[in-house]
Amino acid sequence: MVIKNVELEIVCGITSRMPKTTLPEIAFAGRSNVGKSSLINALMNRKSLARTSSQPGKTQTINFYNINKAMYLVDLPGYGYTKIAESEKKKWGVMVENYLHSSKQLREVFLLIDIRHDPSANDKKMYDWILYQGYEPVIIATKLDKIKRSQVQKQLAAVRRGLNLKSQTEIFPFSAETKQGREEIWAYVDSLVLPAEDLSREE
Repeated sequence: MVIKNVELEIVCGITSRMPKTTLPEIAFAGRSNVGKSSLINALMNRKSLARTSSQPGKTQTINFYNINKAMYLVDLPGYGYTKIAESEKKKWGVMVENYLHSSKQLREVFLLIDIRHDPSANDKKMYDWILYQGYEPVIIATKLDKIKRSQVQKQLAAVRRGLNLKSQTEIFPFSAETKQGREEIWAYVDSLVLPAEDLSREE
């Protein structure tokens, strides 16, 4: 998809009612500091529309980014940040669950995993939880530039094993630094949200 227009259109907090949108939605989940905001900025060709921070737990809302008035990238709150009170985590969980259940336009959920490490217990719990909500998440293995090329296949295998992925589950290695993987992720997203005639035009 060629990005012509981007805006943060809808922000939902814990007490907000979920919007009834008419455009396809693609959601992104991941633990705090896995590089979710950096990925979303890279996908949107923007430097700082999604706020990045070295302080985990910054995204506390569900943010809907309107792309070309054709679709939404939906940024879900990060999970696994220990300094957030349990009561707050529970509210975030209810908010995300409410979104997953109420959205009529959600086409796919991407789950971000740090390629440098085996998936954590929180990653596994989140993956299983998304499955339980009725979605089969696609994996984006972030921070690709932080490992040697010779380690990539080994680390991808560790992610598959750690999450107990099905053989057909897609994994996209990605680097926010080099933008490697960006085109592959967009090609996959396009296949979900663009009409067939637009897809053939993009090819």
